[in-house]
Amino acid sequence: MIHLAWPWMFAALPLPWFAYRLRRAIEPRGAAMFLPFVATVELPRSGPRAGAAIGRWLFAGIWLLLLAAAARPQWMGEPLPVPTTGRRILLAVDVSGSMATRDMADDASRLQVVQDVAGQFIDGRHGDQVGLILFGTQPYVQAPLTTDLATVHRFLDEAVVGVAGTETAIGDAIGLALKRLQTTAGTRGGRTVLILLTDGQNDAGVMDPLQAANYAAQAGLRIYTIGVGSVAPRGVFGAQGGDDLDEETLQAIARRTGGRYFRAADLDTLQAVYRQIDALEPAAGRDQWLRPATEWFSLPLGIALLLSIPAVWVGGRAWR
Repeated sequence: MIHLAWPWMFAALPLPWFAYRLRRAIEPRGAAMFLPFVATVELPRSGPRAGAAIGRWLFAGIWLLLLAAAARPQWMGEPLPVPTTGRRILLAVDVSGSMATRDMADDASRLQVVQDVAGQFIDGRHGDQVGLILFGTQPYVQAPLTTDLATVHRFLDEAVVGVAGTETAIGDAIGLALKRLQTTAGTRGGRTVLILLTDGQNDAGVMDPLQAANYAAQAGLRIYTIGVGSVAPRGVFGAQGGDDLDEETLQAIARRTGGRYFRAADLDTLQAVYRQIDALEPAAGRDQWLRPATEWFSLPLGIALLLSIPAVWVGGRAWR
């Protein structure tokens, strides 16, 4: 759409008329001679008077074009999001084989429940940079830190169980998070947070989870850990569901980095966990948007310059 940055410039539109009236008011009036026969004389239509009229119209057009250029016409593009200075939040989500277990909500797998709840959490982080790490036997960055929350949400929804292997490398996931934060201006200029969600224990990778937690604490990375999966009571045949969860290690990781550990056995408790994290790490605020503007003042200015050539030529002949 077309937008005028300085529309008040058109207030100068009547200035030439005022100048003309002022000149007529102050110029001396000479004596006039009455010649009755002049009315019978036919004057040429293409003489000086016709040239002066054309010159006046050209001057009016040039003046209008100059005012249009001074008003700064702009073409406004579609609104684009502008990064804001908020928190940098990385979500590390376990996609190992056990995340296919259906024990948290109706017939949905653990990963599907996490995708639904964590997706809503992502949507509410206005003003923050959010990234996504998926980990199993190995971790990898599914979405780098960005203010494009819709894209991060979509990448989370596209995650599938086993895409990173069937085991669980918690320590390597923390190490990858540290590496990503260091390559994006480190941990300076705003709080950095890692929300690590898993349903198992560290049984893969090269980095010990507690050693990775120590590195995270030194770098100023706060880690919130979430253990998911139903808690099945022990019986004759042992326990299932959340029995593989290493809560002790997850608690130690959170404690060493200044975070907290949460336990989510079903959909409702997982939603409550993310609400608590939202309260502990409030979002920076609403998204900021910018409409890119393309300046168009050169178009009326160029036309005015072109019209000035015939205006000088016609005016010169009329006033000669």
